[in-house]
Amino acid sequence: MPGKRKKFLTEEEQLLQAQQKLLAEEDSRQKKEDMLMQYLKEKLAKEENNTRLNSIKLTQQWRAMMRQAKSQELCRDLEILSQTFERVVDRKDSVIKCLTKDLEEAEEQHCMAFRSHMENVQRLLGLQAARVKRLREEYQLEVSALKDEFDSERELIVQQHAHEISDIKDILFAMEENFAEKEKEALQEFHSSMDEIKNDVLEEKQALRVQLEGAVEALWRQFQVALQQYTDATEERRIAFDALKTRDEKSAREIEAQARRLQRLQDSMASVRARTSALARECEERNQRLREERAAARLHALQGKGALGEQRSRERKRLAVLAEHSHRTNAVLNTVLRKAEQVLKMGEICRRMETEQEKVLPFPPSALTPEEQRDVDTQLAQTPTQQLSQVAARYSSMERFWCRYNKVLLEQLALEHERDALQRENGRLRRALQLYLEGLSLGGDAPALATATAATPIVPVGDARVRRPSHMVVIEAAHVVKHLVPS
Repeated sequence: MPGKRKKFLTEEEQLLQAQQKLLAEEDSRQKKEDMLMQYLKEKLAKEENNTRLNSIKLTQQWRAMMRQAKSQELCRDLEILSQTFERVVDRKDSVIKCLTKDLEEAEEQHCMAFRSHMENVQRLLGLQAARVKRLREEYQLEVSALKDEFDSERELIVQQHAHEISDIKDILFAMEENFAEKEKEALQEFHSSMDEIKNDVLEEKQALRVQLEGAVEALWRQFQVALQQYTDATEERRIAFDALKTRDEKSAREIEAQARRLQRLQDSMASVRARTSALARECEERNQRLREERAAARLHALQGKGALGEQRSRERKRLAVLAEHSHRTNAVLNTVLRKAEQVLKMGEICRRMETEQEKVLPFPPSALTPEEQRDVDTQLAQTPTQQLSQVAARYSSMERFWCRYNKVLLEQLALEHERDALQRENGRLRRALQLYLEGLSLGGDAPALATATAATPIVPVGDARVRRPSHMVVIEAAHVVKHLVPS
């Protein structure tokens, strides 16, 4: 027995020595890793500093080279512009000399034409004066003849007027007497007609009152009949409303019972957690007692310790796996929650940006024929057998969402395609305009350059915000240069 005890102690010492050796190796390895990490960090910092300095030096040298190249280019441009300016000035001087000579010749021709014109005007003035004198004499003779004729006609008209005035006075007196007699007769007829009409109106009023009283009684009877019919017709709806109200109260009671059940489950979970903590404490106490009893039964204690160590290892691994799974599950749920919040926010933003057509018809109509739609409905009604079909069947409620998502994705692709086409067209226009400006800078008479943007095939998008005109747009480059390049 003493020999066996000494052997067990030797094995424990060997185990302790092995553990100490492993700890020492672990510490030395950790120190080496720390030293290596520190050395790498210092080396990285030094390399970054050297890289920054070299970048600054390269930038300065590159700027100096660019300044020199730019100055040389500007000198060449200045020489070309000076030569072009001298050429244009010489051309303008020659044009001015030609215009001055033409102006002197035109001045001489104007003086000669003015002199001949003044002579013609003097001759025409003499002819006009003689003609006016002759016309004035003829006018005086015609005026005297007209005066004599007017005086004779005036005397005749005055005599006829006096005679007609006397006749009209006699006619007016006779008409006044006739009108007075007719007025008396009409007044008598008016009073008699008024009395007759008053009697007829009273009789018609009495007849209408009797007729309206009968109509009111008939309408009252019709109203009572309609009221009874409405009461009979709405009796079933009132009964249905009472049934729905009773069903709603029953559902509220069921919801309250489920809430109480959920509360009881939460309480049971709390009690289970408390029991688990108590069991953990009991296990710790049991281990302490086992360590105290190890001196009395060392062999049994070693065997029990080995078994308990294995059990703890398994439990620790299971706990680690459970913690890792819980952490991953929590991370996945948080990711899903963030995605859901983002989707809801994007949905609200998209809702504000929807057109009137999308608000009225939020889901695009199906492009399938009735036969194809019936085939699809038949396949959906069947029980899925493949694993992928089963997974897709669980997300069948997301079909509307995928429909709208695919529509938006297609519109996005169409817009990207259109943007790429416009960027390419813009690049072509810029290159053409650059070539035209270079031609102008050389001093030659560059022809007007017309650039046309051809219609690019773009995926049609139903939204009115992304529609583009399909016709061809042509812009004169000379017009663009006139408004963009200073003279």
